[in-house]
Formats: sequence, structure tokens, C-alpha cells
Amino acid sequence: MELYGYFRSSAAYRIRAALNVKGLDYTSISVSLIKGDHNSTEFLAKNPQGFVPFLTDGHMAMGQSMAILEYLEETYPTPAFLPSDAAGRARVRQLAGIVASDIHPLNNLRVLKYIKGELEITDDQKSDWYKHWVLKGFTAFEAILQQAETTDFCHGDNITFADLCLVPQVYNARRFNCPLEAYPNILRITENCNRLDAFIKAQPENQADAT
Repeated sequence: MELYGYFRSSAAYRIRAALNVKGLDYTSISVSLIKGDHNSTEFLAKNPQGFVPFLTDGHMAMGQSMAILEYLEETYPTPAFLPSDAAGRARVRQLAGIVASDIHPLNNLRVLKYIKGELEITDDQKSDWYKHWVLKGFTAFEAILQQAETTDFCHGDNITFADLCLVPQVYNARRFNCPLEAYPNILRITENCNRLDAFIKAQPENQADAT
């Protein structure tokens, strides 16, 4: 199994943590988003989108982190990342979607580079853009965490897709100095996850390509 990623990519961070939680062995291959490795002919031949993460597992080769999580869940079902009941699975996917569909796409590197370069906004305006979407998404996420299904983790007693998406987003939010005091459950759950070896090993600073 090979994981093409970049140490600061929050989507790749999700998959590193997922592989670690499931106890799967993989080879990490760096694709530098700063140096432009993702736009190389070689990488585009593997993944036409030019995004990380990109996972290979035997004959399977796939991009898009949420699709990869679904693949891992179906192919390596233990420990489970999704609850056994339909309502629980929907709730977990809802929480994961707040991060993966609503926060992250608006704040990833290619979007920030575009609005800074093409739209000629200031660094302060770029920071305001980033914080706006993080805080808007986290406000909804925190409200859902008020429900009884939330315990030490986002849903029940096990790591789910929701936790795997949340922790990297909190890491990035801190990197961009987002105020997080209004989100006690988000911070508590993130701290619980970050005590686990699987999440510690997945942290950006613990990757071979960290600079």
C-alpha cells in the first residue's frame, strides 16, 4: 500500500490517521505542493486531478480522501469507522461533510493562492477569508456535538470519519490563529484523539517531508 501525500495537506493527514488507526502498513510518498510535484507529468498520469492524498492498494488506485476512507472501511472493516446503525452512519457522514465539503475546499492551498494572486487581496483579507469559513463550519459542528451521541469522540466510543476529518482541520485552524475558545467539545475531542499513537504518528511535524 502506498500513500502519496504532503505533510501539510489536511486531507492526507486524515488518511494517515485512518491507516494508523486500522493498523495498516503503508509506504508514504511525498508529493510537494510547494515545489509543484502534484503538477508533474508523472503524478498527473496517476491522478488526473493532481491532488493528494492518492492511495494505491494492489490494483486499486484512488484519489479523494472521503472515497479513500469509504474504501478502507469496506476493505478493512476493523476497527470500524462507521456506526452499525443507519442514523449513526448518517450523523457521522454529516459531521465529516461539514469539514470535507464546506470548510476545507474553500481554504485549501490552491484556493488561498488563487484569491491572493489573481484577486490581489491582502494577507489580512486572506486571513479573514480563512477564519470566516472555519468558524462558520465549526459553529455548526459544535452545535451537533451537543447531541447525546457525542462522548469522548464525535460519535460514540470509537474513532469515526468525523474525528478523522476534525483533527486535521483543528490543526490547520491553530496554524492560522483562528480563535477556538467557543468550541469546547471540538477542542476536547481533538485532545482525546491527539493522545492516541495513531494520531500522533499522523501529525504533520512527524512526517519525513516536514520542513
